This record gives sequence, C-alpha cells and structure tokens, in this order.
Amino acid sequence: DDFGTGYSSLAYLSTLPIDILKIDRSFVLGMNRQPQDLEIVRTVLMLGRSLNKQVIAEGIDAAEQLATLRQIGISMGQGYLLSQPLSVEEASSLLELEVAASA
Repeated sequence: DDFGTGYSSLAYLSTLPIDILKIDRSFVLGMNRQPQDLEIVRTVLMLGRSLNKQVIAEGIDAAEQLATLRQIGISMGQGYLLSQPLSVEEASSLLELEVAASA
C-alpha cells in the first residue's frame, strides 16, 4: 500500500509475501501536471509486472486521471471517481450485484 512513500522501499518487494502494489495517490494526483509523477507511475507498473504483482492506482478522482492510467496499462484502481468509501455491507451488496450480473 502507498508504494514509493515512507517505509515502502524496494527491499520489501523481495522479502514480503505480497501479491499487489498500490501506487500512492500523490503520484496519481500529480501525473497529469508533473511528468516525473507520470514516469514514477509507469515505472512502478513495469516493476510490478516484471515481479508478477498486480498493480493498483489509488486516488483516482478525475476522468482525466482514469484515462491516463488506462492508456499506460493500469487496469485496477480506487478513488472517488470510481466509488465513494463503502461500509462492509454496502461493499458486499455491490460485489453480489457484480457476481449476479456476470452469471
């Protein structure tokens, strides 16, 4: 979670049993304004893929951000654009609807 910030270092990628990298929202928020943030997002995506990890972008709050993430190949994300925070019950109901719709 929040990869690239705080105590999330590259050393953890080889020592912890993780399956998913979540790109911190600070990079997602800045990627359409600052080229270096977009490059960080791209690099974490490539790193995650090369290590067979799923990559999730967090903090997707605008359609422009979602479009950019889709364009570079990120297929999973979270943020207010996609959904407001949900209670356990609300999330369970939403998942049940998705399962029913795909059946």
